[in-house]
Amino acid sequence: QVQLVESGGGLVQPGGSLRLSCAASGSIFSGYAMGWYRQAPGKQRELVARITSGGTTNYADSVKGRFTISRDNAKNMWYLQMNSLKPEDTAVYYCNAARLASWYWGQGTQVTVSS
Repeated sequence: QVQLVESGGGLVQPGGSLRLSCAASGSIFSGYAMGWYRQAPGKQRELVARITSGGTTNYADSVKGRFTISRDNAKNMWYLQMNSLKPEDTAVYYCNAARLASWYWGQGTQVTVSS
């Protein structure tokens, strides 16, 4: 049974930074792409950033240059460094691991950007 657990959310002022972490139980890194999604109230869940098993990354246009995704295969963890946060980044952030038809989600962590 694979479980993903996020941490690192919270309240931050505009322009501030946060680092989200996702810890995976079980060995799921081989061949899996890891990602971060977010869902704001009244909106659909959207991809924020993704990193493949080979290390290729892609980002939503809205976060390019501000957010960085990384992974530590030895620790079964991946991260989302968020800089220059804006109020529109406020959402519940979910980590995700995916390979073919196998998708796993964390429970979500709230990020609120407000003064």
